[in-house]
Amino acid sequence: MSEAESKPIDFVMIWVDGSDKAWRAEKSRYDGSGPETSDSEVRFRDWDNLQYWFRGVEKFAPWVNKIHFVTWGHLPKWLDTSNPKLHIVNHRDYIPEKYLPTFSSHTIELNLHRIEGLAERFVYFNDDTFITAPTTSEDFFKNGVPCDTAALDCICFQHDSAGFFNGADVNVINDHFNKKETIKKNRGKWLSLKNGARNVLRTVLLTPWGYFPGFYYQHTPNSFLKKTFETVWKKEGEVLDRTCCDKFRQIGNVNQWLMKFWQLAEGNFEVRRDSFAYCYHIKEDNYAALLEDIPSMRHRMICINDTADTLDFETKKEGVREALQKLLPERCSFEKK
Repeated sequence: MSEAESKPIDFVMIWVDGSDKAWRAEKSRYDGSGPETSDSEVRFRDWDNLQYWFRGVEKFAPWVNKIHFVTWGHLPKWLDTSNPKLHIVNHRDYIPEKYLPTFSSHTIELNLHRIEGLAERFVYFNDDTFITAPTTSEDFFKNGVPCDTAALDCICFQHDSAGFFNGADVNVINDHFNKKETIKKNRGKWLSLKNGARNVLRTVLLTPWGYFPGFYYQHTPNSFLKKTFETVWKKEGEVLDRTCCDKFRQIGNVNQWLMKFWQLAEGNFEVRRDSFAYCYHIKEDNYAALLEDIPSMRHRMICINDTADTLDFETKKEGVREALQKLLPERCSFEKK
């Protein structure tokens, strides 16, 4: 193993307990709603499956150095905080005071590099993403740089989509990188069939444009270098500061995809197969496939993304839990005895 591959890799997980009355009360003081208002209920309702994230990490990524569990202050009752691999991180432990309190995932994400003790190489997870098959450290970092899928794409600005944030990210990228030079310099990476034939075709078709029209992205965990965050904060501190000053997500904000796109534009990545990870935006037409794919370990990582189109929530919640239980039936060392 090379020196680069022997360096530690940390995982970062952010979690919000949307049912916490104290958190909801504080949120209501800033958004003008009552404590029981569910203005973004889809974003905060609990699928009650977080323990399977920890089970998946322990079983399928035992090589991880440290898990930084980021929270407003609440913790799952079953979580064993004495686990030596676990670092509990409160927002106030790393987010600059001027941005607190925050109810924006963008602020929480854009400051991750400030977490005390965080390794230079880390993988960022949302609480709806899971490791569901055996992995190695080289699935996430190879030759010392992040592994990712690289492809151009067009931005969708559909209502309630993340397109507005994606657009803001790409605007910054176009200020700093020349698309033609970027693709030419790393042509073998951008046109690698590991990216998926459809993604390669998109890249080829969008190559004539003189600027980046957008990047393909999966709503799945991302591998990052701390130095990428530090570089972007140094070069675009005003943009990031404006985003972080918003208590809630706003059109015009940038988000952590800016760091992902920056690494791609720099060529600071190794290509990983697109099929390594998959996002299920839970709808009626893919729910059955999700329940089959979890225990079959079809993908190494998955996202179980709640949406406004996720109907009959309680039934689907129980179905997902049963599928995860089939895959990961044994309690792990992160759960209290």
